[in-house]
Amino acid sequence: MPLLDILWSIFVFFLMVAWIWVVIGVISDLFRSPDLGGVSKGIWVLLIIVIPWLGVLSYMVIHGKGMQERNIQTLADAGDRQRAYIQSVAGTSTADELSKLAELKDKNVITDAEFEAQKSRLLS
Repeated sequence: MPLLDILWSIFVFFLMVAWIWVVIGVISDLFRSPDLGGVSKGIWVLLIIVIPWLGVLSYMVIHGKGMQERNIQTLADAGDRQRAYIQSVAGTSTADELSKLAELKDKNVITDAEFEAQKSRLLS
């Protein structure tokens, strides 16, 4: 019997963690929502605090599609910021630099000797 009590306690613990996760997700979405005003946000928070199950479930039913759209937009924005940061840190590749040097040489902006010197600097 003690093993069943331990398993039941573990199950209840994980349900509590999942419940807290859902409540935090709903409240964070509630404050990110641009279509709700301050009064309606306050009413939703009060409903979630006073009657948690009903408040969370009704918010998810009423605003579920908006929650999904905001989460997708947040992830897309984060991906765009990450891509922009990586590109800004990475700079240009050696091949890009060589092609720019070749264009400058073709336009007679730099001499063959300058081209070779810059090419050897890039390749070393």
